[in-house]
Amino acid sequence: MARLLLIEDDLTIRTPLIRALRERGHAVAAASTAMTGLRDALDDRPDLVVLDLGLPDLDGREVLRMLRAVSSVPIVVATARDDEAEIVRMLDAGADDYLVKPFTAAQLDARVRAVLRRSAGDASTGDPTLVVGGLRIDPRSRQVRLDGVPVELTPREFDLLHHLAGRPGQVVTKRELLTEVWRIPYGGADKTVDVHLSWLRRKLGESAQEPRYLHTVRGVGVRLEAPGAAR
Repeated sequence: MARLLLIEDDLTIRTPLIRALRERGHAVAAASTAMTGLRDALDDRPDLVVLDLGLPDLDGREVLRMLRAVSSVPIVVATARDDEAEIVRMLDAGADDYLVKPFTAAQLDARVRAVLRRSAGDASTGDPTLVVGGLRIDPRSRQVRLDGVPVELTPREFDLLHHLAGRPGQVVTKRELLTEVWRIPYGGADKTVDVHLSWLRRKLGESAQEPRYLHTVRGVGVRLEAPGAAR
């Protein structure tokens, strides 16, 4: 049984969702304001938070930012905001998934279970640290070191690097990155990947013209490998 915290101010949405999620085997607590939700998330330590963005006392974007500053709890954003740029911003800020209203309880339950499976998979590994050349990537602490020096990454930059490092030497397509890292369908968002790769290269001290770890395969995707690795 998963313990869920639903932060949703609309009673007509909150009540049926609580009932439906409980019927599907979850233990569900609810909050109707941002501040109550933040308090409950920190005090009760739920397994997952379902977060609406249109809250009466504080925008959900700020709630996400504040939660991510102190907690790695999985967060599914569930909101009426369907702008692609907003979706990308929320995922970059640390949301694990994004669901646009209106949606059914079955759809939310499926997203919740998928996020929890991914989280459980990360936690079950004895030593999940990934090492590629001088890169050390620890998903538990979400810390990266390059040749022993800490590298400060945003949540989405970390997720992107971690995904690539799990497939060293393999060409990973933009379609896969959008689906697996951003959790959004492919189509029209290629520049999102390109921009984040550019930022990531800069923080790793390289460029597309002079790559060390991140190698673009034109028309296909990107490959991460240790400098000097044989091709």
